Amino acid sequence: MAVKVDFALARRRMVENQIRCCKVLDPKIVELFATMPREAFVPESVRSLAYMEGRVPLPHGQEMLSPLQEAQILQALRLTPEDRVLEIGTGTGFLTALLAMLAREVVSCEIHAELAALARENLAAHGIENAKVIEVNAMDAAAMDAHPELAGPFDAIVIGAAVPEVPEHLLARLAEHGRLAVFLGEDPVVRLELWERKGESFIKLGLMETSLLPAEGIKKPRVLEF
Repeated sequence: MAVKVDFALARRRMVENQIRCCKVLDPKIVELFATMPREAFVPESVRSLAYMEGRVPLPHGQEMLSPLQEAQILQALRLTPEDRVLEIGTGTGFLTALLAMLAREVVSCEIHAELAALARENLAAHGIENAKVIEVNAMDAAAMDAHPELAGPFDAIVIGAAVPEVPEHLLARLAEHGRLAVFLGEDPVVRLELWERKGESFIKLGLMETSLLPAEGIKKPRVLEF
């Protein structure tokens, strides 16, 4: 028997108990979370988990970012209506939609064809016309270079999975004064950080410690065996 959930009530509780209480107070961001139906971006089989603090599983062993992770990213990026955003890891498109509602354009990369197609459907269903989803392994520099839409510069970049370090080909796409939100480390200890480009250097700010699955598609160094 399906679990009946009052999603409007769950959404209000999520805003108060997961977002506001953790000092995410930007009115525009709070309003987005209060009005965007997160459950519509969650597979039906796990829709009852849409507003939980824990992990929401997606196809191909993926997971959605938590509401707090998403809110921290959005608040830290300080997006403007003129900004061009690159997102790594579309998932079902929820964060993509929120980014698009704050920025001029979002180009999002998803490694799994099924998730990319689902995200496109979700974005279209909610009238999001300034976000494009591209099926590509964003951890592969050559694969990224093959898509003209992914050429920089971008005013903001979001890497929505844990990486051991920021790939150089992604840093090269960040504009001067551009902001990068990235999860650094390895589960279960991952740091969400904000980087801001200042010439060839970066100002780095730690936002939170959290837990997150690693990014897919990272080439592992070859190990020589003797």
